Amino acid sequence: MIYIKEMDKSCFQIYDTISMNVDVHTIYDVKRIDSGLGGFSFDEVEVEPYIKDLSVYERATEYEANFDIRNWRFYMAFDDEKPIGAMTIAGRTPELNMLSGRDDACILWDIRIIDRYKHQGIGQKLLDMGIQEAKSDGYKQMIIECQNNNVPACKFYHKQGALLSKIDMYAYYHEEACKDEVQFIWYLDLDK
Repeated sequence: MIYIKEMDKSCFQIYDTISMNVDVHTIYDVKRIDSGLGGFSFDEVEVEPYIKDLSVYERATEYEANFDIRNWRFYMAFDDEKPIGAMTIAGRTPELNMLSGRDDACILWDIRIIDRYKHQGIGQKLLDMGIQEAKSDGYKQMIIECQNNNVPACKFYHKQGALLSKIDMYAYYHEEACKDEVQFIWYLDLDK
């Protein structure tokens, strides 16, 4: 039986055992039109398949050392007792640049499902729970970051009604392994 529940920081060791792999077959090739003044074009193009492991960038066991997590919420999905998915919603954390000082917005900091359980609606159930709790916490918007090589996530957020609002072609330029990736920032209105 699959179920989801809110957790606390005592779950971080288990949380980090859940893989966060992106199976990349296509990317959004982003091109500027008229140096950006004419907007951008997005073409989904096939690439040589590879797996991108995002868990190397996100370790729940390191959250508290880097941030004040008092206003963060943590959720996990289980199949019986086996952890199969997790999500973090970060809010009211002044040091988070993505919040731009806003108290009425939260960040979908992390969402992950182990490979074998993907495409079974578990991510949707996690997000639905997170959205309901974010609304009850008084948040009006959820801010979501992903990259142009995570096409499934982009399509998922678009399906939720999120609006692609920021594109940064140089966000990861200082990180050799991902300097060619394009950062997408989505905004999901929660007061609908």
